[in-house]
Amino acid sequence: MKIEGIKKILIYFLKRAIAIFITVAIAIYLTIVIANAGGYVDKIIEDEIRMDVAMAIRNDPSVRGFTDEQKQKIIENRVRNEMRRRGLDQPFIIRSIYHLKRALLLDLGTASSMTSDSGSMLVKNIILERIPLSILLFTTITIINFFSALYLGLKLSRRYGSFLDKLIVYLSPLSTIPGWFYGIFLIMIFYSWLHILPPGGFIDFPPPPTLLGKILNVAKHMILPVLSWFISSIFLSAYSERNFFLIYSTEDYVEVAKAKGLPDKVIERRYILRPALPPIITSFALALISSWMGAIVTEAVFNWPGLGMVLSRAIGTFDAPVIVGVTVIYAYLLGATVLILDFIYALIDPRVRI
Repeated sequence: MKIEGIKKILIYFLKRAIAIFITVAIAIYLTIVIANAGGYVDKIIEDEIRMDVAMAIRNDPSVRGFTDEQKQKIIENRVRNEMRRRGLDQPFIIRSIYHLKRALLLDLGTASSMTSDSGSMLVKNIILERIPLSILLFTTITIINFFSALYLGLKLSRRYGSFLDKLIVYLSPLSTIPGWFYGIFLIMIFYSWLHILPPGGFIDFPPPPTLLGKILNVAKHMILPVLSWFISSIFLSAYSERNFFLIYSTEDYVEVAKAKGLPDKVIERRYILRPALPPIITSFALALISSWMGAIVTEAVFNWPGLGMVLSRAIGTFDAPVIVGVTVIYAYLLGATVLILDFIYALIDPRVRI
């Protein structure tokens, strides 16, 4: 019986993994097509190659005695070879499938124009250099917001109709304003007016000489972006969690537990919080994965050198390999998160069965 049960579980998760992989592949392929504008970006690259080759031929002293027709033949021949070397001599549909295969194997290739801080044009190096900074900032934001909203939500569900409850309800529409908008005002207040916090950046230049000094300096630079997103999300998040817990607190088994005289903390932990964990963990996991990709506007406002700034530059320069590379990383992280959540549901929620 146990072997049969394990077999069913393995088959189920294998099917889920295949379905998620197909979804990831479709998302990546669509990104490749969109990032290339259906082949338009490759046309731009071809024009750049032709221009570079033509300038090199004109400045080459060995061909000065050639006629214009001979020079043009040399240009066409070099352009053709360079196009073949880059794989641009094939139709776009074939190239897109080839790019998809490489992307799925995490062979992200080289950027068209961008370089990493160390001078590398490899997309993986460009991403790996910047993604830790986005993880540092936005994971901190996500964790602070998540646990603050969870605590406030439970507290408000216990004090339904209180002054604090009404205040949070009235302030919740403020969360429709994005964090970077609050960030602009926070910079004006704490940097331009009070002169107590830096307006952005990752660390002072020159950086502090000691490790502890560097850590504290980075933390000081994180205060304003973290605070801006906290103000932006906390009211609506707390209001949502409060409503969520209120729904669970009206269940019959909660009323039975109250009738038995169980303490409020036990009721909250065992009969309200535990059944509500699956959707709570889902929202937290997806928010955490999303935060790792960084926020383009927020990083621009605070000059935070994370992945959001890389993606912004890649979009502005039509650097399709970098755009696709960032999407591939995000798609795999999201797919893995969805698959892992299936295991977590089975562990924390006894109602979930295959």
